[in-house]
Amino acid sequence: MIGDYVSLSLETHLFFGRIMKEHSLFLMAGFPAKNADYIKRADWFREQFEELLREVVELARGRVGNNVLSSGEIVTEYTFDAERRTSFLTGIEIDSRITAQEKALAQEDMSGCRDERNRRIAQLVRQINRKALRLTDGLMEFKEKVLKDMAECCLFTFNYHLLVEHILREAGLYRRMIAELERRGTLDGQSVLEMENFWNRIMMEHALFIRGLLDPTEENLIDTADNFADEYKALLKEAKEKDCMATGELSIKSLKETERYRDFKAAGTKGITEFSIAGLILPLLADHVLREANHYLRLLKEVPATEK
Repeated sequence: MIGDYVSLSLETHLFFGRIMKEHSLFLMAGFPAKNADYIKRADWFREQFEELLREVVELARGRVGNNVLSSGEIVTEYTFDAERRTSFLTGIEIDSRITAQEKALAQEDMSGCRDERNRRIAQLVRQINRKALRLTDGLMEFKEKVLKDMAECCLFTFNYHLLVEHILREAGLYRRMIAELERRGTLDGQSVLEMENFWNRIMMEHALFIRGLLDPTEENLIDTADNFADEYKALLKEAKEKDCMATGELSIKSLKETERYRDFKAAGTKGITEFSIAGLILPLLADHVLREANHYLRLLKEVPATEK
């Protein structure tokens, strides 16, 4: 159906388009002044994904599910302040009007305004999807170059090698989802087990990054992050041992673990944004990983009951 294609495309961009924009910002902020060409390239991608988001938000009114808008994966209560403070700390401009518009989407009563059968809207969404594919291909190529240059010791960045690999994997998932929407008009590409393995790995790596970016004096938070990393490693190991069997029990464990982890991230985002937690974590990075936990929680909660 045209409506499924439109809504799923817009929902995917609202989440992942913002994630890609912020990946570009984190890369940009991590390069030293010597690497002006890398900074310029990362900034170009940041601006392009910001423009993509503007187009998406304009079309999203009345065409995006409340389950997505209310999940905390698009914006959180901390996003606006995190953007403002990150912009102040880095000198990188961030258009927070997009954030305000996204927050407004969840507050508007747009019932009766959906026009899924409007082929003009579908054409506009197709143009956005094709633009997103081109941009994501380019950003993935840039990330791969950064990894290669880091491995060959000809580029320094304040971002971990694993973090760049991590954001490359997320871009790959975004690309696969948009390609599937263009090919099939819907999304059904991942099994529940594949989805959980992907996001449990992402959550584990978040814990590793958080641990490494906290100030050494934040011993309790470091220990907590370590524990979360270990717990997600255990979930990944259990999934590998069970393969495709008994996934329902694993889904419940992943849900409970991620609810706890989301609460930890929310408290951390508040502390980092208010500068009450010491470390090297940009406020927007803290909010970024919180939104990803919220996204994963929505996916887990929407797993069909027959598979739980």
